[in-house]
Amino acid sequence: MPIGIAGALTIAGIGVHAAFAAPSADAVIAEVYGGGGNSGAQYTEDFVEIGNAGGASVDMGGYSVQYLPGAPTASSKWQVTPLAGTLAGGGRYLVGEGFGTGGTTPLPATDAAGAIALSGTSGTVALVQGSDPLTCVTAADCAADSRVKDLVGYGTATVHEGSGAAAGASNTASVARNAALTDTDDNAADFTAGAPTPQNSGGAAGGTGGATDGGTGDGGATGGTGDGGSTGGTTPPPATAAIHDIQGDTRISPYEGKQVAGVTGIVTGVRAYGSSQGFWFQDPHPDADPRTSEGIFVYTSSTPTVAVGDSVSVAGTVSDYYPGGKDAGGQSVTEITKPKVTTVSTGNPVPAPVVLDDRTVPDAFAPSAGGGSIENLPLRPDEYALDLYASLDGMNVSIGSSRVVGATDPYSELWVTVKPKQNPTKRGGTLYTGYDAPNSGRLMVQSLIPTATAPFPTANVGDTLSGTTTGPLDYNQFAGTYALQARTLGTVRSGGITPEVTDKAKPDQATIATYNVENLAPGNPQSKFDALAKGLVTNLRSPDVVALEEIQDNNGATDDGTVAADQTLTKLVAAITAAGGPHYQWREIDPVNDKDGGEPGGNIRQAFLFNPDRVGFVDIPGGGSTTAVGVTGKGSATSLTASPGRIAPDDPAWNDSRKPLAGEFTFRGKKLFVIANHFDSKGGDQGIDSVDQPPVRSSEVQRVRQAIIEHDFVQQIETADPKADVVVLGDLNDYQFSPAVTSLTDNGKTLTDLVNTLPVAERYSYVYEGNSQVLDHILVSPDLDRKVDYDVVHINAEFANQTSDHDPQVIRLRP
Repeated sequence: MPIGIAGALTIAGIGVHAAFAAPSADAVIAEVYGGGGNSGAQYTEDFVEIGNAGGASVDMGGYSVQYLPGAPTASSKWQVTPLAGTLAGGGRYLVGEGFGTGGTTPLPATDAAGAIALSGTSGTVALVQGSDPLTCVTAADCAADSRVKDLVGYGTATVHEGSGAAAGASNTASVARNAALTDTDDNAADFTAGAPTPQNSGGAAGGTGGATDGGTGDGGATGGTGDGGSTGGTTPPPATAAIHDIQGDTRISPYEGKQVAGVTGIVTGVRAYGSSQGFWFQDPHPDADPRTSEGIFVYTSSTPTVAVGDSVSVAGTVSDYYPGGKDAGGQSVTEITKPKVTTVSTGNPVPAPVVLDDRTVPDAFAPSAGGGSIENLPLRPDEYALDLYASLDGMNVSIGSSRVVGATDPYSELWVTVKPKQNPTKRGGTLYTGYDAPNSGRLMVQSLIPTATAPFPTANVGDTLSGTTTGPLDYNQFAGTYALQARTLGTVRSGGITPEVTDKAKPDQATIATYNVENLAPGNPQSKFDALAKGLVTNLRSPDVVALEEIQDNNGATDDGTVAADQTLTKLVAAITAAGGPHYQWREIDPVNDKDGGEPGGNIRQAFLFNPDRVGFVDIPGGGSTTAVGVTGKGSATSLTASPGRIAPDDPAWNDSRKPLAGEFTFRGKKLFVIANHFDSKGGDQGIDSVDQPPVRSSEVQRVRQAIIEHDFVQQIETADPKADVVVLGDLNDYQFSPAVTSLTDNGKTLTDLVNTLPVAERYSYVYEGNSQVLDHILVSPDLDRKVDYDVVHINAEFANQTSDHDPQVIRLRP
């Protein structure tokens, strides 16, 4: 049922929309249940059931189920579960989604499996042609998308068909159509609430009856007793297989979607917390193929009843699980789901771990498929680190004493390198030097040890995780990377790094800094403002001008139309003064509400702080949120048409992104043009460990356009005055070698990227997944590149205790 609008109607005084297309004659959403695994729920898993109102079968391989929160914002994203197989005429098709920790009854065998955590009370589910995520976040826009086959909003969802959303969803109630699958394109009329009745394509149903209430027991769509199927077919018996058979020699299991039984091995690790509870077990009798893993994860969805050293036999369904959905680009994880576990014996020795070190981990990271998927390529573990990790997925591995290259984060994880000579930084990290060199020795470390027994260690970059760390190798579904799940964990030995303090400027040097203060809002703890103030006053020595990124509005993430940020800046300036710094003044331009991206409701923007005792700000009226700044005059009379002003704010390059803020300053009678930036984020890019190699960098397109627009603006200034002093700085969200940054600098002809003037081992301002890299930049015009001292001041990114995730930078210059 493609939904759409034929114009506004009025029913009882309420404006609604009517669909322009006829209701679907075949596949429709029959039932939605988002309470699975919640408190009081019967079922352990959310589900979406598809029904076929027609007589002919429907190929589900061309469809996906997608989910949107009930109150989406402009930045909300649809989550996707691709479908496969066939929906028989008059039949049902069951899509399993997110698990919880509650519930007592598993779903019948699902026809497709996803991991979307549906809300139990309010959300929107769509049946979509294709698996590309929808982009609509309003009912009208979704109505105009011809890919939407059917759509159901429930609870208080704002995206729905007809007069209103389906009512009554809860932890114990689904919303479902009647047995005839009546479809009038009005969710409120077509769906009613009731006890969940999941039913799969084989006719197997949960509870005491199928959705059509046919017969007794697990009645199918045509009635009868037992597991009666709508087509009368039978389920094949489970296959007997070893773990290495299930894992296979590629990233995809040859047993995907099949039932297996008699799978034996020794438990090597138990995860009894979070949303992915289960255990790993490993066959102590390996085959001779190094490509086939001998370990695998068993997803139990509740606290496992086994212990390390148990010998078990497992039956269940093999699933290649894609964290975030297949289209997210991550590796799949081969698992056994809906398991029946039999403990054969206890206290057995765990299979010896595979040691990961400089000798066993290849230097090359991943094979190339020209940007395509590598998941069906035979693994080459002796050539590529990513293939090695895939061949060890679920197996017991260990590392010896290893240098920490990513500090402990709030999620109790850190990064080490098992290849200590691979691109070391001056302070102990691992330098990211290019797209083709993502550093194969990096490895995430997490812990299976209860925190009450041994709290996760706090480590900074350059520390050493000493001793032996051992446990199953897992693919972390949130980070999208391989992680050692430590059963035994080494201890931290300090590497001794301390926060840096920049050199003191001479009286005739102006100092200009950039600092991403990470979603600063008045509601943040005073301790954050105090720490930022200390960094600016003590570590950066109170720069004359500071370009700040991620200043939020006065009520932070509350999305109520507030755009002013004077309270945020007043609180920061007060903290700086209290820390012994100058009483800064500021300049900024409030954005249009919800148009600059970032945290919904936060309205982040750039702002200038400046010390009026050292520099002057040239206030030129005319700047505004949607008014473009220009360049006027020639030679020493060159000036901005507005100060502060925004560069081309209405250009599509800045959609859902921060607009550059230009300001005209003076220092000892000399003009300084300063442009503060926060380019479009890398959100949507595939990760280094992506199933597509090389990974797709989709966000790069927008940043390149932004860079070209700003390059052309800078060029206007330099053309008007070849001796103009221009400083471009901020969070460009890209590397010094990226197309975006080189487009901005015109390969050094228009601007000099000062990070390239540092020794190679010092070129970083940010640490992500164990890679020390550059996202923040200070660039200067040709008139300045020989007159500046430049410093990245490392006070955040390498430390577990961070005020921001970015390190600030500062220059000292003589105009």
